[in-house]
Order: sequence, then C-alpha cells, then structure tokens
Amino acid sequence: MEMPLATDRLVIRDWSAGDAEAAYEVYGTAQVTHWLTPAMDRVTDVAAMRSVLQAWLEAQPNMIPPRGRWAVERKSDGAVVGGLGIRLLPPFREDLELSWQLHPDAWGQGYATEASRALIEWAFTQDTDELFAVARPNNTRAVATAKRLGMEWVGETTKYYDLSLQVYRIRHSDIAEQR
Repeated sequence: MEMPLATDRLVIRDWSAGDAEAAYEVYGTAQVTHWLTPAMDRVTDVAAMRSVLQAWLEAQPNMIPPRGRWAVERKSDGAVVGGLGIRLLPPFREDLELSWQLHPDAWGQGYATEASRALIEWAFTQDTDELFAVARPNNTRAVATAKRLGMEWVGETTKYYDLSLQVYRIRHSDIAEQR
C-alpha cells in the first residue's frame, strides 16, 4: 500500500499548498487546537496556515516512513476534513505517535477511525512494530478513537510534551489478532 491511501469514504494524501484554506478550517479552530499535543496555538489566518503547510511540505520528503503529515479528504466531495500525522515523540525520539485532527463538522462520523486505521496498516508495512497515541485525560473523543482502533491503554505519563497524557499503543501483532 502506497500513498495516497484510500478507504471506502476517504483519501489520505500529502498536503498541498492549495490546501491552506481547508487546513485553516481545521487548525484555525480552537475546538481542535485546544487538544493538540504538543500544545499548539490556533492558526490565526490563511496566510499563517499557508506558512505552516509550506514547512510541512518541505519536511515531508526528508521524513523516514512511516513518519509524515497527511491531509484527509472526503471522496464524496473532495473536501479536506482533517489531517493525520506520524512523528517521533519527545524526549527520546524513539516512540512513534499517531495523531489525527478533524474539523468539528466531521466529528462523530467515523472518519478519524477510518483514516487512522488505514494509516496504521500502511505504517506496519514500513518496518514499524508499534505506534502510540497520546491524549489529554479529558479528551474523550481521542480516547474513544484510540480504543476503536484497538489501541491498548498503557498508562498515564508526563514524559511527552511535559503534559499529563493518557498513552495508548497498538502493535503490528495486534492488527493480526483483530482480523
């Protein structure tokens, strides 16, 4: 499986410079940025989002798979409804974090689970054995998504981002067991 990835309803693809307005609708929304780790201020306007996207686009080719950042696009209308990422967690940069961010209008439709499941399956074809998700304790939506993905709760820590976070993990062997 190579990028872009497709599910029944979604396409997971690289961000493009033309996605600035759609990305701003996600990352410019306090309801989304409030929960991000590391803590991220709301992107203030489309021009600032364009700069963020440019940095992501420049970094992407240098990331060793499965690391990266991707747009989540709805097939039915081509709308970008969110983003996904896999990156190294601080402080030791050993553990890979899976993250998902969706526009509030896309919440509750199963998109985060659908897109993340496809990305997990792809990541496990890239010489990766496990992925982690971290969530602030009150982020019930992220915790529920991690559980729907079959991720196992491994505890609470302040190790990552100096925040008190719930940690979930999925291993390659867990995927085989779920089938």
